[in-house]
Amino acid sequence: MDPNDIITLFEGGLQAIRMNYYPPCPEPELSIGLNSHSDAAGITILLQINEVEGLQIRKNGAWIPVKPLANAFVINIGDIMEIVSNGIYPSIEHRATVNSNKERLSIATYYSPKLDGDMGPAPSLITPQTPALFKRIGVADYYKGFFSRELRGRAYLDAMRVQNPKIQSKM
Repeated sequence: MDPNDIITLFEGGLQAIRMNYYPPCPEPELSIGLNSHSDAAGITILLQINEVEGLQIRKNGAWIPVKPLANAFVINIGDIMEIVSNGIYPSIEHRATVNSNKERLSIATYYSPKLDGDMGPAPSLITPQTPALFKRIGVADYYKGFFSRELRGRAYLDAMRVQNPKIQSKM
């Protein structure tokens, strides 16, 4: 990928932070801390503060716990990075569960492009052999679409895919 493709998209972009508190729940099997989703941003950096398990990623259809490590960050590739890389770097579907005995704390920071830009697969990655797998869209419109939907898996990313029969047959 041409580095200017990333610089153009993310230079002057946004950074947001979110603090998460999941109280103990006596019946964790009846509750979910945060529905399954992939992050809308380019990259998410997560710190699991008190080392209580709860973050899970979906791998091959199964939910795998991410064991917290002291003073370590979890880096998630977000949907924007999957789109810009034309599918080379897939975003991670994940969820948060609650613990029956302990509270769980985490801090996440999200890195996103500037809102007045547009995004799609990096031009340097598009060739006749590797056509665009995702639509081009304004960043502000992308976020409006993402936040107007229910948080459910990777549904919005799937809505961003190009519906081209030639491309679909290669997947």
